[in-house]
Amino acid sequence: MFNGEFSKERSRKQMKPGTKDQIQGNLHELKGKVKENVGQVTNDPDLAAEGQGEKLAGTIQKKIGQVEKVFEK
Repeated sequence: MFNGEFSKERSRKQMKPGTKDQIQGNLHELKGKVKENVGQVTNDPDLAAEGQGEKLAGTIQKKIGQVEKVFEK
C-alpha cells in the first residue's frame, strides 16, 4: 500500500519537458516584462533592455516547449 501511494505521488510531481519549458518560458516572460517596466519607470535603459532580452528568451523557451509537446505525442 505504501509503495503504491509513493509511486503515485512521485509520478504526479514529474512534468514532461515540453510543459516544463512552457512554464519556465512564461515565468521568464513575466520577469522580463517587470524588469522592462521598472527600467522605463526609473529611466534605466540598461534594466529596460535586460527586461526585453529576458522577455524574448522566455518567448523562445515557451515556443520550444510547445514544439516539444507536439513531438511528445
